[in-house]
Amino acid sequence: MPISAVADFEYSSTYGAITRKDRKRVITISSNVLPGYNANEINEKLKAIMHNFGMPAGYYYKFTGEQQEQAESMAFLEKAMLIALALIMIILVSQFNSFVKPGIIMFSVVLSTIGVFGGLATFKMDFIVIMTGIGIISLAGVVVNNAIVLIDYIGLLKKRRKKELGIDENDELPMDEAKECIVQAGKTRLRPVLLTAITTILGLFPLATGLNIDFIAFLETFNPHIYFGGDNAVFWGPMSWTVIFGLSFATFLTLVIVPAMYHALYAGKVAMQGIFKK
Repeated sequence: MPISAVADFEYSSTYGAITRKDRKRVITISSNVLPGYNANEINEKLKAIMHNFGMPAGYYYKFTGEQQEQAESMAFLEKAMLIALALIMIILVSQFNSFVKPGIIMFSVVLSTIGVFGGLATFKMDFIVIMTGIGIISLAGVVVNNAIVLIDYIGLLKKRRKKELGIDENDELPMDEAKECIVQAGKTRLRPVLLTAITTILGLFPLATGLNIDFIAFLETFNPHIYFGGDNAVFWGPMSWTVIFGLSFATFLTLVIVPAMYHALYAGKVAMQGIFKK
């Protein structure tokens, strides 16, 4: 039986397929980005345009794809960062038996991110969500290590000075004696902190620049074929530069800001004890 016997029909154009997500119709619009442009910058401009765009009732838009993956990666790294900092804080509090000293150390970790973003902005490097985030988490461990070495040595010098002056361990040193211990600790630990920073930076420099050396060709023809760049530099470069920038700035924090904060908080502690004794 021909279909014309029971129905009328006509040729027209319609959808080739209907895509649904969570039982809702979805239309996906995608585009490539021209060389020399950053996808994040383009998306920020699109968000500003779409903010004032009047969508019909029952319709809405959402940025997915690469933007959604970046948001999920950022959320994961934020959780990982908070967990890492929380574990470091718990260990420091249990070892120092204090909240003030671990607070100084953790504050230096937070300030070290200034060096990261400042370096990326100065050299106009892209912020790669995953690798830069991993670099920041890695940076926290190195910064904490340097600050622990300095603060622990200040405490050791204070104990020695108390024994020399015959002061009880539960009492505090006079401010001039405590200041001398802080200065002496900074002078003594200057070399270890600088060596730690310099060796780490030099060790990451080949990974950041993509330094490649052909050792086999060097042994055979004395021509190492040295060149910079490559896929490894594209992948590992953001993480390496993050640690390099952050550690360079954190070294200044460890040698200058951390002792200054320690001195200021110690002076406040001594002043508070004097007020309560009165």
